[in-house]
Amino acid sequence: LDFVHLRGHTEYSIVDGLDRVKPLINTVAEAGMPAVAVTDQSNLFAMIKFYSGAMAAGVKPICGCDILVENTDNRERPFPLVLLVRNLNGYRNLTRLISMSYTQKEGHGSPTIKREWLETHADGLIALSGGPEGEVGRLLNERDTAGARSALDWWMRLFPESFFLEIQRCGRAGEEAYIQAAVNLASEASCPLVATNDVRFLK
Repeated sequence: LDFVHLRGHTEYSIVDGLDRVKPLINTVAEAGMPAVAVTDQSNLFAMIKFYSGAMAAGVKPICGCDILVENTDNRERPFPLVLLVRNLNGYRNLTRLISMSYTQKEGHGSPTIKREWLETHADGLIALSGGPEGEVGRLLNERDTAGARSALDWWMRLFPESFFLEIQRCGRAGEEAYIQAAVNLASEASCPLVATNDVRFLK
């Protein structure tokens, strides 16, 4: 099976990514990976350079973004979510969501996206749950399985056949318990799983 990184940050994520676009593409091509995603934090600045460079190298570019979704219970802790572009309409919706997160930002915190915006701009996008720090992940880590199922059902309705529950194995504390809980929930809800990693460095 081919492995594809779906959560890559570049220098355009500023404080959360150091990979330059061209070396990233070269490394992926040399490793024989068929595709790679760049999901910089709340921006698409790398997209043109990434898309053209990947195509030239024979690597399928997957464009997307790491976003923060408003947490109405605790505005200081928004939920991470990964959005990947499936088609042109998805690209348009993602650019609108990012624009609104900046132009309608409240206060001085990070740009966040409101749930109601997602309800009208989900078409053409694939969503990854955000792993242990996503809404479903946090509820699983709090052992609130009923709340996690309710949240997962909501996301699956919003992104029909396009929402994936993320699992990661990076050696972090509590990781194995989260993975087991996520696998059980995914099986119960018939939600597809995806293994991801936060790519921030080439080596």
